[in-house]
Amino acid sequence: MPFARNGSPPTHRHAGALAALLSRFGFPGRIVLPLVLGLLLRLWFVHHDPDLTGDPLLYGAIARNLLQHGVYGFAAGAPTLIRLPGYPLFLAACFQIFGVEHYYPVLYLQVAVDLTICWVLSRVAFRLAARAPGLATGKERAAGAALWLAALCPFTAAYTAAPLTETLELASIALSMYGFVRTLPHPGFAEAAVSAREQRTSLHAGWFALAAGAWIAAALLRPDGALLGAVLCPALVWYGWRSGQARQAFRFGCYGALASLLAFVPWAVRNARTFHVFEPLAPRYATDPGEPTNPGFQHWTKTLCADLVCTSEVYWAADDDRIGLAQLPSRAFDSPQELRATADLLADYNRTTTITPALDARFAALAAERTARHPLRTRVALPLLRLADMWFRPRVELFSIDLRWWNYAAEGPDTVLAWSFVLLNGLYLGLAAMGAWRRPPLLGVFVAFTVLRCALLLTIEAPEPRYTLECFPMILVLGGIAVAHGRARGAHSRD
Repeated sequence: MPFARNGSPPTHRHAGALAALLSRFGFPGRIVLPLVLGLLLRLWFVHHDPDLTGDPLLYGAIARNLLQHGVYGFAAGAPTLIRLPGYPLFLAACFQIFGVEHYYPVLYLQVAVDLTICWVLSRVAFRLAARAPGLATGKERAAGAALWLAALCPFTAAYTAAPLTETLELASIALSMYGFVRTLPHPGFAEAAVSAREQRTSLHAGWFALAAGAWIAAALLRPDGALLGAVLCPALVWYGWRSGQARQAFRFGCYGALASLLAFVPWAVRNARTFHVFEPLAPRYATDPGEPTNPGFQHWTKTLCADLVCTSEVYWAADDDRIGLAQLPSRAFDSPQELRATADLLADYNRTTTITPALDARFAALAAERTARHPLRTRVALPLLRLADMWFRPRVELFSIDLRWWNYAAEGPDTVLAWSFVLLNGLYLGLAAMGAWRRPPLLGVFVAFTVLRCALLLTIEAPEPRYTLECFPMILVLGGIAVAHGRARGAHSRD
């Protein structure tokens, strides 16, 4: 066997190079172990708690109809615009490869995507920790902690078992964050992780293209995904100005904004030609043109709904199922007279389970009376309660746990499990707060995105915890930084 000049066989030399490369990225233990455990967690959700009802079937119906009839809708002659095209097109591609309505290959693909998200977030944490004051030496710990937090997070992992937009939306956010971090210049970096090629003072066009493409994908999946580009474009200009690249940053920001607008031109043109309306995103109430939106009922639910239970038993029941008086929270009536009026209104609705224009007008009148009596409750207290419910409830909406999980007498062990998820959710949020306290780079971007998202959520009538899930990529990165700082401080105190 021929030997290299250094006296080692080529295979040994290549193996040594591979080992060095793997060790650079923390292989095998630091990456393989959390990813394997994360894989097992996600496969458990796929095989024990898949969600193949409701909205997943709606997306599947659009994808199936697109393949079989070439119409974006629910039947050959019934087009729709109630959902953005991102996820139905993804499902259509999967159906084309794996077979129409074969959902399990889709779920396995989402598992692979979600595990990739975990690794991407660990690299974001690595780069931010490398630039954080006093944490450059703990960048590997930050990356490892973020990877563990992401891989074992049941709140994001559970959505791999549902053909919904969440997994791809989280992937778009994570990739956009990573591309944005890599876009920014790295002047003055001295640590070994940043090569000489990266020691630049200009913005990186390739990485910015990744960031822009990812935030466009996020917006094509969900209307609120547009918030990501609305935050990152101005942030790019701001950071570019601070690094002396204001002109280049402004040019990149304009390119990103223009690309974001152009991406929705085909969808807007299609909606204009098909429905004769201007709809560049998706309707607020997921209705096609001409369908009733029931504004009176929407206003009435805003005066009483504060949690997922009310969303499920009252809001989602409209125009489909009966709404019982016992299902309403106690705050739904302020007096015996209002109780009787509400009972009469629901009795009339339950005869047909259809909200007619006359019934909607009665809901509107009742809502106006309630708002006039308690304007602060309707406009301030209840929106804040809905926001708190979306952030702090146990996030068991995809589990086989009753939504009234707190009733221990009825639910027993499920109540204990739900409370454990409350504590786990609080742990993730607490770690993120501790990481934010360290003021890592791009904290302003994370805060701006979260604040904008919360402001949007304050306007909705029916809360769902998954609406705050889009903030979890930032939470996981900040949590990794917090853990790394805690370990670094512990090691320093021992020294």
